[in-house]
This record gives sequence, structure tokens and C-alpha cells, in this order.
Amino acid sequence: MNEYTYFPPVAFKFHVFADDIEGDKEGSFQEVLGLNVKMETEDIQEGGENRFIHKFPKAPKYPNLILKRGMLFNSPLIEWASNSIGKFSFKPKTILVVLLDVNNQALMGWNVVNAVPVGLQLSDLKAEENKLMIESLELAYDYFEKVKW
Repeated sequence: MNEYTYFPPVAFKFHVFADDIEGDKEGSFQEVLGLNVKMETEDIQEGGENRFIHKFPKAPKYPNLILKRGMLFNSPLIEWASNSIGKFSFKPKTILVVLLDVNNQALMGWNVVNAVPVGLQLSDLKAEENKLMIESLELAYDYFEKVKW
């Protein structure tokens, strides 16, 4: 492929894997949010220097990862989250989000390290609307790193 025929990968083909979690459709999600990082700075004013303020980097901040999908019955992933939150029994997991190409081959991925459930939400029930029941799992984590294939 030459430089003129490159097309960026599509963002709608992906799969999610969690340590020790297996099951039919477990990694099929309609949305993954929170794969971003922000570096904050601390402002330090130097005595006698009035032209600018020094900006020093602080530790990076990672937002919570949110996984959304149509509700699955008997989901080991949701059971892990429910036990973590309900019984206050946290067992961190590594979550792998894999970007796929048009032929379902892995292009690259992101390891989300030490993820623990901090939120579990189900769609509102409304008799006047015809929508899928969506479950959203919110995970706090330490950091993520890119994985190349």
C-alpha cells in the first residue's frame, strides 16, 4: 500500500477482553468511552520574573472507562462488577480493547491496567419507548498502554 491509498481505521469494529472472563458475546460492546489521558500542570511564579509563569507537569489523569452494550443474561463480567460493588470485594482486572480492521483482524489494542468496577447502570424502563435494554459498566483504572500487533 502506498502513502496515497492509506485510509484511517474505522472506529466501529472493536472487541473487549477482560482477564478470566469468558462467555458468549462477553466482549461485544456498542460503545467504549474513556480511553484518554490528560496531563495537568502546576503553575509556579518565579520571583522577579513577571513575563510568564512556569508550568510544571503533574501526574496524568485517566477518566473512568465506560463500556456499554445490550444487556446479557448471566454475564460473568456483570457478575464480577456486581460482586465487587455489592460485596465490596475488588479484584482488579486488565481490560484489553482491540481495534479491528474490515476483515476482523486486530490492528492494535489498549491494555487498561488494574480496572475495578465503580458503577453499573441499566437503561430506564419506559413503556412508551421501544428501545434496547442497555447496561453500562464504569471502571476506574490506573493507566492504559497501547499494544501493537
